[in-house]
Amino acid sequence: MDGAVYHFGQYELDTGRRQLSHDGRRVRVEPQAVDLLCHLVRHRDRVVPGSELIGLMGQGRTVSEAALATCLRTARQAIGDSGARQEFIRTVRRRGYQFVGPATVAPFVQPAVPVAASSTARAEADHEVIRFCRSADGTRIAYATSGEGPPLMKTANWMTHLDLDRTTPMWAHWFDALTRGRQLIRYDERGCGLSEWAPAGFTLDDLVDDLDSVAGAVGLARFPLLGVSQGGAVAVAYAARHPERVSRLVLTAAYARGQLVRAASDAERDAAEVDLNIARAGWRSQDSSYLRYFASQFLADSTPAEWDAFAAYQRQTTSPANGLRFIEEFARIDVSAIAHRVTCPTLIIHSRDDARVPVSQALELAALIPDSRLVLLESRNHLFTAAEPAWPAFLSHLDTFLSE
Repeated sequence: MDGAVYHFGQYELDTGRRQLSHDGRRVRVEPQAVDLLCHLVRHRDRVVPGSELIGLMGQGRTVSEAALATCLRTARQAIGDSGARQEFIRTVRRRGYQFVGPATVAPFVQPAVPVAASSTARAEADHEVIRFCRSADGTRIAYATSGEGPPLMKTANWMTHLDLDRTTPMWAHWFDALTRGRQLIRYDERGCGLSEWAPAGFTLDDLVDDLDSVAGAVGLARFPLLGVSQGGAVAVAYAARHPERVSRLVLTAAYARGQLVRAASDAERDAAEVDLNIARAGWRSQDSSYLRYFASQFLADSTPAEWDAFAAYQRQTTSPANGLRFIEEFARIDVSAIAHRVTCPTLIIHSRDDARVPVSQALELAALIPDSRLVLLESRNHLFTAAEPAWPAFLSHLDTFLSE
């Protein structure tokens, strides 16, 4: 299991193996306490509410505050802390808990395995480094580089967490494939993952600035750009504003106009408002039935257990308040007026029966962007899964387009 390795004081926390070490010697800690510690370290940029930690411990089961207090005490004891001596884990009254000790992050190194057909690709993917940069408004953005070869920049999208994505079934196959013979650059959107969770702004301009800051931090002068889902709109805006920077543009499951913007009739506007109101209620309450429904729109052909895993992953990537903010902002996003300014060759790939973004949005993008080509694949999933025939077809079209 992959993940980052954090160093603080004389301790090392391997979030992939879920192991804590002190001066090179493993510290024996019960699994729940390690999970709690990993979560606090990953989200050390904010105060983590007790309710969030209870949800992490429960995984769908009811957990008492007393059980949380016991688990916190165990985690603190393991790293030399206590309720009185809060060098690493601080209690923030009436708000929650925060990891406050200075911590550095290092990439996880995969242990040696027998050579197999996929070992080269795996080795390339494992050369990953997580770093941080500042966007134009000062917001901290986390980004990662993986693999070796020509660069491919992937815009942020719903939802990511650099430290977790490569072990998440919905994303793991993407990064294994995208790092074969390439250097993949990806980043967490403001408001989620390892990026800052309380940014001052959340406009399209802000998101474009985030992408530009990562490109600058990596030192990319000109590069191909991959936009997935709402990241497609950000990619279109960036390519339109910086034609000298983007050599090729790939859009998948993308759209030019959010649900509220593209509603053309009273019935469509009413449906969009109802959908948004349900989302508001579901994200605020973290209702499991709504989160399962929401997951089913992304992974239509998956099982209920996989939808629940998707929902649990979302809880780890952002707060309910930010999740709602994402939904509201992207329902209003609109790049239709500037899409014609994209000058680079563009490939648009979309599922014919996408349950989240209708195929009509791919047709609109193809009509708006000059020199674009459209590929429709047989799938109901918003995000291609590893097991479906559309996945290797997507990779084949992507590889051919990028190598032209």
